[in-house]
Formats: sequence, C-alpha cells, structure tokens
Amino acid sequence: MNIYVGNLSFKVDENELRDAFEEYGSVSSVKIITDKFTGRSKGFAFVEMDNDSDAENAIEGLNGKSIDNRNISVSVAREKRENNRRY
Repeated sequence: MNIYVGNLSFKVDENELRDAFEEYGSVSSVKIITDKFTGRSKGFAFVEMDNDSDAENAIEGLNGKSIDNRNISVSVAREKRENNRRY
C-alpha cells in the first residue's frame, strides 16, 4: 500500500520516516518529495508498505502524531493522475 505523509518538518529525513513506519511492519520504500531546483523538502512524502494490514495500522497509529515537533498527516495515497493538463 502506498501511504501519503503530509505536514513533515523540512528537517525530517527518509531514515527517520522509515524508522517510524517500521514500528508497524515492513517498509519497501520511502520518498520525501523535494523541490527540483533547491533540493529542499516540500513537506510531504510517500511510504510504501508491503502488507496492507500493517499499512492500515501505521496510518491509524501515526496520523496526528508528532515527528520533529510537527503533527503529521497520514492517509492512503491517491492514485497519481497521468495528465493534469486542461485543454
């Protein structure tokens, strides 16, 4: 399951985020989204977990919890839209 994590502190790194989610189960990937020009975190990330049950427990357990003095928002990630253009 792919999980959206929002309201991240700009100081949080992928290892710290992985550690928080691994308390609930196996994490296959963590990707903090960064600005392509500055390389600075945009304040959100995606975490992929192998087991849907573990992922649901992580969402329930971590949503609203504090990481680096910020209460994070955790939910199931929405599908990526292939084309956001309007014609």
